[in-house]
Amino acid sequence: MKKEDLLKSEFLKQFTSGAELLAFTKELQKRGVEQLLEGEMDAHLGYLKNEKSDNPNTRNGHSSKQIKTADGEFSIEVPRDREGSFEPIAVPKRKTIADGIENVIISLYAKGMTNSDIEEQIREVYGFNVSTSTISRITDRVTEDIQTWQNRPLESLYFIVWMDGISFKVRDGGKVINKTIYIVIGLKQDGKKEVLGLWLGKNESASYWLTVLSDLKARGVKDILISATDNLTGFSDAIANIFPNCTKQICVVHQIRNSCKFVSYKDRKAFSADMKNIYNATNAEVAAQALNDLEENWGGKYLYAIKSWRTNWNELTAFFEFPAEIRRIIYTTNIIENLNGKIRKYTKNKLSFPTDEAVMKSVYLAVNESTKKWTMPIREWGTIYGQFLIIFEDRITN
Repeated sequence: MKKEDLLKSEFLKQFTSGAELLAFTKELQKRGVEQLLEGEMDAHLGYLKNEKSDNPNTRNGHSSKQIKTADGEFSIEVPRDREGSFEPIAVPKRKTIADGIENVIISLYAKGMTNSDIEEQIREVYGFNVSTSTISRITDRVTEDIQTWQNRPLESLYFIVWMDGISFKVRDGGKVINKTIYIVIGLKQDGKKEVLGLWLGKNESASYWLTVLSDLKARGVKDILISATDNLTGFSDAIANIFPNCTKQICVVHQIRNSCKFVSYKDRKAFSADMKNIYNATNAEVAAQALNDLEENWGGKYLYAIKSWRTNWNELTAFFEFPAEIRRIIYTTNIIENLNGKIRKYTKNKLSFPTDEAVMKSVYLAVNESTKKWTMPIREWGTIYGQFLIIFEDRITN
């Protein structure tokens, strides 16, 4: 056995139980924290404990304080000064819960746990109580982070921007009503995705999207090459109003769903097969012929389901202007719908939210959890970037 392993073995033999070892580690942590505080006091006063100094401010004993950490709850002695001007950093005044525990609480909240569930989890794992009101105060600090994040400057150009809304039940004026979180994801010039912001409004509308787009512009966005959205009435006009050069693509999957609403169940399979010929076409001309065939086969029975294809044709077929690699990522809003699905997963335990702030806090934390792995460019980025340079060379280089 190596010497260091032998020493470890001899050291551990002095503990007859796990409880004794835990008590030792707590005492070790307690002493470590107290030494940090003593060092902070030395720096605050400008001289060491047993040195002489002309500073009229001197040490003034200690005060006891209970703190809660990942290793449990214990008491420490905090040094005091005569003037009361000492502001410790290691254990700030009026703070009794270590940052590690606060981060655990925020993480559990982000994953959809209620305050009472978090209270129980902390008690079971760490062996001390944290009240639901304390948990609320800890998670409320996220509101400041949201404001900073929501107002941060953005890049001047985004290759693709996906936009969609997700609805939640929120208490407002004594009633529970549906409100919409507007979400925007941008594809940056390095091929990485970024959530550009979250906005809370009433039911999804093109007029509110105009507000969202205006905010993006105010935060520094000068140009968007391609947008991918659902077929909300007036959405394309709102985009054109703020970013007139943007190529607007309406999600084909949304269009298919909306068309099928007007088709009887027994005909949906055949009707969908004919629609598939439209978006699987090799180019816009072949797609237009497939739409004519759809109308010829089904127009007499489901004219309204076909009419919406005609109405939104230019925006539904914009993806045909691009190579296959770009087509695949713009003809649907799958990227943002996947994010919405993860947000739903994290917030499913909350049937309704008491305030606008509460829903924003939950969604913001859910977005943070869901985008932790967004560290790499999208697939085939080298190829896609080259294609963008060829198609939009002037706008990218400028």
